[in-house]
Amino acid sequence: MNDFLGTTTLVRLALRRDRVLLPVWIIVFVSMAAGSAQASIDLYPDVASRVSAANTTNSSPALVSLYGRLFDPTSLGEVSLFKLTSFGALMVGLLAAIFVVRHTRTEEESGRLELLSAGVLGRYAAVTAALIVSGGMVIVLGLLTALSLIGVGLPTAGSLAFGLVWITSGLVFAAVGAVTAQLTEGARTANGLTAVVLGVSYVLRALGDSASADGPRWISWLSPIGWSQQIRAYAGDRFAVALLPLALTVVVVGVAFRLLSRRDIGAGLVRPRPGPAQAARSLRSPLALAWRLHRGSLYGWGFAFLLLGFIVGNIASNVEGFVTSPDAREMVEKLGGVDGITNAFLSTEMGLLGLIATAYGIQAALRLRSEETALRAEPLLATGISRTRWLASHVLMALFGTAVLILVGGLGSGISSGASLGHTGHQIGSLLAASAVQLPAIWLVTGLVVVLFGLAPKLVTAAWALFVAFLLIGQFGPIFDLPQGVMDISPYAHTPRLPGGTFTATPVIALLAIAAALLAAGFYTFRHRDITT
Repeated sequence: MNDFLGTTTLVRLALRRDRVLLPVWIIVFVSMAAGSAQASIDLYPDVASRVSAANTTNSSPALVSLYGRLFDPTSLGEVSLFKLTSFGALMVGLLAAIFVVRHTRTEEESGRLELLSAGVLGRYAAVTAALIVSGGMVIVLGLLTALSLIGVGLPTAGSLAFGLVWITSGLVFAAVGAVTAQLTEGARTANGLTAVVLGVSYVLRALGDSASADGPRWISWLSPIGWSQQIRAYAGDRFAVALLPLALTVVVVGVAFRLLSRRDIGAGLVRPRPGPAQAARSLRSPLALAWRLHRGSLYGWGFAFLLLGFIVGNIASNVEGFVTSPDAREMVEKLGGVDGITNAFLSTEMGLLGLIATAYGIQAALRLRSEETALRAEPLLATGISRTRWLASHVLMALFGTAVLILVGGLGSGISSGASLGHTGHQIGSLLAASAVQLPAIWLVTGLVVVLFGLAPKLVTAAWALFVAFLLIGQFGPIFDLPQGVMDISPYAHTPRLPGGTFTATPVIALLAIAAALLAAGFYTFRHRDITT
């Protein structure tokens, strides 16, 4: 039992460190589920409208691949939440794994865990504490989600089953995060390996779901996300299926403990390959180094955006059949704010791509703080490199990266929707413009990260809380009829609704001006503060 000594202390420490992040993410997921269910009650008021929407979804391979198959077309709960079943399980799993890596491999990489281990701390304490915190988070998240769905009027059994979908996926991938944290010496690499496992699981589920009735639908049973989906919330509520991911969680946790016993603190089972003794000429500038640090992440995000763009464009050709009732059309047009139902869908999806690109911008800008706390910035600044050049290199990568991502998403959407709807050239131009107008709002949020980094570096992660607040206002404000003054707090509320809407330059210029002012403030404050850890 000495190997677990200090677990309780580390649990308390982790809860204290994440006392803001944990509640924020729980609120985000619960709000998404409850908001989607509440809106769908008005969107699909009768069985006929639900059956029509479900049949349209199941007849579209792109939709089935992205979100999964609907098993009961008459079920209000399943039609309401089908977008959040598999995709939501993916996001919960990613979040759970990140928290485990954060409190294990990240602590080892920074050297803090080694200092703690020099005192009274067992070998398995850190991993156990991380799994307890991450597992507890997904259990609370799942239970609160179930209660919120019951509160909006959905069946109790189905709501509990839906909460179990998210819980089981979160537990499995928390265990996967514990394994990847043992394999590598870097937290970023551990998170990357976890993302690969998640991606493979999601693709297996997509392949199985999109197969024909005579095809290999059994492939989805090779995926933990497929298992969670097969619980079939609101469509049979097969609680016994949850035993599969729970059993896998126990096995994977056992593997993580076994791997931990075979390595030293700070080391990984897979040794990193040493680089050359001297850097290449192409790395002898701050911008070149920043590109080297950011390029792997940008490549991965870019491929994902291109894929999302193709999927969005393909779905656009089926939107007319997806919403048939007048109430449904009114709701979608309210969210999109443009002329036709197809343009409303594309406009809304471009906004969602803009939100996802903002997450990349925040992550890229936060690299500034990680370089500072890891004591890699100070040696660079001790040379002839000025603070302005070093800061500018990472800020440029964040701004450039978000521009590349959103334009790649628009290009993919234009090509795909053009092939389905005709007028490919027009669609590409229209959707490139629709994606480009998202940039001012994205850059404004990136500017918030930079100004927090310069002014109060220890609070820089609060940018995620601001982003979540903007996301909630933008996604649920129209549904809940929030006052316009509250809606205007979000920079995304001022983005022109394209394609199909009217472009107005004034809000775009205003957003760009605010973003420039925030960036300038960030540069000024960083030049006048000390380097901190």
